[in-house]
Amino acid sequence: MNLIDPRTAIVLISAMSALMALVLYALKRSYPPGIQGLGHWSQALLIIVGGGILAASRGKLPEILTTVVPNFLLSWGVYRLYAGTQRFHDVQPHTLRWLGMIGAVVLATAWFTWGDPNYSARLRLMAALMAAIFARHAWFIVQRGMGSFSRWLTVAVLTYIAAVQVVRLATTFIWPAGDTILDATPQQALFIASFSVSVLLFSVGAVLMAGDRLRAELEHLATRDSLTNTLTRRYMDEACAIELERCQRTGQSLAFLIMDLDRFKVINDTHGHQMGDRVLVDFAAKVQGQLRRKELLGRFGGEEFVLVLPQTTLDEALKVAERIRKACMPGDHEIGCTVSIGVTASLPEGDSLDKLLARADAALYEAKNAGRNRVVAG
Repeated sequence: MNLIDPRTAIVLISAMSALMALVLYALKRSYPPGIQGLGHWSQALLIIVGGGILAASRGKLPEILTTVVPNFLLSWGVYRLYAGTQRFHDVQPHTLRWLGMIGAVVLATAWFTWGDPNYSARLRLMAALMAAIFARHAWFIVQRGMGSFSRWLTVAVLTYIAAVQVVRLATTFIWPAGDTILDATPQQALFIASFSVSVLLFSVGAVLMAGDRLRAELEHLATRDSLTNTLTRRYMDEACAIELERCQRTGQSLAFLIMDLDRFKVINDTHGHQMGDRVLVDFAAKVQGQLRRKELLGRFGGEEFVLVLPQTTLDEALKVAERIRKACMPGDHEIGCTVSIGVTASLPEGDSLDKLLARADAALYEAKNAGRNRVVAG
């Protein structure tokens, strides 16, 4: 004897799914616009809820509203979950392609409802479609990289529910499928419970993935200059101290460059601050193009930038600085600035960050006094 019938299970799970839809919608309203997909996930859950409630209303509403329409809503809702994940990863969903596939399956289920009534055939069609969508959804996330508990959880849930749908399809060839989704057979109750709980767990995974993305964006904002996308001074101070300690521990040298754009104020006064901002962005991009992955570029304020080169000698740093100076020379018809660079390197007997900064700053001051657009070692 079943403790709870399928109709009651569907209604209870629909209520919880509706609650998760509200949670995701609330996150959409409060999270930055750059985190997309939350609205798609929320809408998808509400669509699935609508399909579930209509399916549970069999015998109380016209048959078309309790068979064909729920089949479409459930399929479309499951697809919209996938579309939400695509938007979350800034990928444009192929909606028309999937809509065509879903429409074809739903039309086939309509035929097996009235043309040639066969619940087993309807069940097989829907199980195959659901398995395909869930499997594709899981693979899409895997392709974008795992790397966090939220992704592992979401992929595990999607893989599990895809497998459940495959098993559901297979069991229609072994055991009687019954006449409707509300038949209180053990396998029917198990599949309904598995699908419902999996949708809820996916919602939890979606919330966790959104939280991971928000945390990453906040960390990015905390460590990156909003204009040039270079590192902030606060982050550079911490990173420089760590790199200096590492180089001293291993007996290697760390090079330190201070770069200042020449006569930058003239550009602001002549062409306006928007052009000045563009010059700063272009300069940062040119410098980044000259660097290796482990080298750190930060903005110390205004038109002053700092570059840290771990495991680099003074002679090597001077070559890098000269390469940067040449790369940042403005063209004949280009609005831009030359750059003066002060270079220093850590000493074997031990240096502090303040001493490195002071020597590099003194070298920069000497480069400015010597006529600008040059590299000076300190």
